[in-house]
Amino acid sequence: MHHSAVIFGCAGPVLLPDEAAFFRAAQPWGFILFGRNVEDPAQLRRLTADLRAAVGWDAPILIDQEGGRVQRLRPPHWRSFIPALDQMERARDPLRAQWLRNRLIADDLHRVGIDVNCAPLADLVEAETHSSLRGRLYGETVDGVVTAARAAADGLLAGGVLPVLKHIPGYGRATVDSHLELPTVTQPLEELLARDFAPFMQLNDMAMGMTAHVVYTAIDPDLPATVSPAMIALIRQTIGFDGLLMSDDVSMNALSGTIAERAAATVAAGVDLALHCNGDMIEMQAVAAAVPQMTVAATARATRALGQRRPPGDFDAGAAWADLQDQLNG
Repeated sequence: MHHSAVIFGCAGPVLLPDEAAFFRAAQPWGFILFGRNVEDPAQLRRLTADLRAAVGWDAPILIDQEGGRVQRLRPPHWRSFIPALDQMERARDPLRAQWLRNRLIADDLHRVGIDVNCAPLADLVEAETHSSLRGRLYGETVDGVVTAARAAADGLLAGGVLPVLKHIPGYGRATVDSHLELPTVTQPLEELLARDFAPFMQLNDMAMGMTAHVVYTAIDPDLPATVSPAMIALIRQTIGFDGLLMSDDVSMNALSGTIAERAAATVAAGVDLALHCNGDMIEMQAVAAAVPQMTVAATARATRALGQRRPPGDFDAGAAWADLQDQLNG
């Protein structure tokens, strides 16, 4: 089966007939869900099943469920987690707590048919890190962030959920929110390689990753990484990431041009999949017309990534939650 080089969202908690028909024709590689799509577990199970039925295969369904500020599944039906940086600073055993957190998140996701989580983050905390990102991160040191990201990825995988490493090649120095503005990082290449890009080099074996909408002037003074051929070449060759590479949301204001131009430029730069999140039908139609089918290389990376899907093993969520709370309160 051939898939378009795109991941789409849908408008609400129920898949509408026109959406189902559009997805059947467009054949996106996968779907992403947001808070607007979530009401309760039974509804969410129906939605994930309907999305897969629309495209006729066990398509991956993504979500951003980091815990803390970025958490689409919330109480009263799901657990709430403190910001990741607070957890790393408070836990007696931060790596154990990180694994527990993500194993619990995976349990919540797997039960409703979601099998990909856009986490972990390997961006580094800097003095200038924007407040929209800071609390979502794991720490200031390369080694500490790498080990925490590994623990998070392992917890997700153990629960039958695939991780997506973000934001490649590093978003920690951004001083503005890329949802609203285009961040620019001006550090020299040597410094970027030694610090900002270093966690991603050590995590370059992960099967899926997401780009950052950030300009790195030392490599490309004009284009953010997502749409920069020079930056994607650096991600592939210097950082050595050969996993399935998706963009951050092409609807974010950090990118310029029409939505179709953004999506086309993303794929033309060498990103495997353009991510379009807002579920707007007119925008999705424009994106579908602008992006090609996945390349042979992208399809191979996608097959490799989906090959990591495994049913979760036995898991006592109540005991794990108690363990996590003990980690934080002891």
